Amino acid sequence: ALINGLSKLPTHQKKTVYLCQLLIRIAKGKKLDCHFENDKGISPLESALSFWTLLEREEIELEKLHKDIRQLIQIQIVAVYMENGYFKEAAEVLERLFTDSESDKPLRMKLATVIKSRDPYVPLLQSFSYNVLISKIKSYIELFMKENETNFLLQAATKEVECQRLGAIELQNKAVNADENDKENLETKQRFVLSIILLKDMLGQMKNCCPNVDSSLVWMYINCVLGLNGLQNVEKRERALASVRKRQRWTYIEDLKLKLGVEEFGVGNWAKILVHGDFNNRTSVMLKDRWRTLCK
Repeated sequence: ALINGLSKLPTHQKKTVYLCQLLIRIAKGKKLDCHFENDKGISPLESALSFWTLLEREEIELEKLHKDIRQLIQIQIVAVYMENGYFKEAAEVLERLFTDSESDKPLRMKLATVIKSRDPYVPLLQSFSYNVLISKIKSYIELFMKENETNFLLQAATKEVECQRLGAIELQNKAVNADENDKENLETKQRFVLSIILLKDMLGQMKNCCPNVDSSLVWMYINCVLGLNGLQNVEKRERALASVRKRQRWTYIEDLKLKLGVEEFGVGNWAKILVHGDFNNRTSVMLKDRWRTLCK
């Protein structure tokens, strides 16, 4: 691009240049003191949006993904300013981001309301978070990588963005998690609950398939898997966990983990989300019920 001029590059090479420019800006998206433009008032994410516009012009077959990523970048441009307490700048960038077209109006009005509230933790900004943006960008990159599997620069840039995402998640976890012992106990309880659910399902299936099977043998197997002395211990621990869950309110962090889990594994995969989400004494049924509440 430097030697021959960007305009003379083939389309797929031009996209590579645009993608690398986009990725470094997304990776630095939370750092308002980092500048890529001569105008110091342009944030990294606002600069990234200009390169995303160039990428949109190069292809038309991914219109839905293009729209999702564009909206996520627009929302996060505003969110980063608000998270840093720059509400005046957030209002100013809103004016630059949107045209007067009717298609942009709903999102523009919602963001204007969010800025007036001066609350960076409203549901809109949390549902379309920085981590969700990273996930969508990653999906787009993976599609590109399938066509350009040997592209070293993109592989390196994608790793950089992934490191930034992991760093953001680690900071979030440090702010809310208990000490290591509490986490280990929690993981043990979660595995126990999941084992109960899976093994009960297995027992039901075995009874349906083999009505003559000796139930005592089945329960002996279950006890061996769980490492318990008897069925009474299973029921006692299940009742104890259930009593704790009844008293426990859902926290903002749990809601956020649930949304991230649905984004990664899809609606309905509650057992997977439960195992990967580090929820506090929750079951897959409770995740499903909470998701219904959030959707309302």
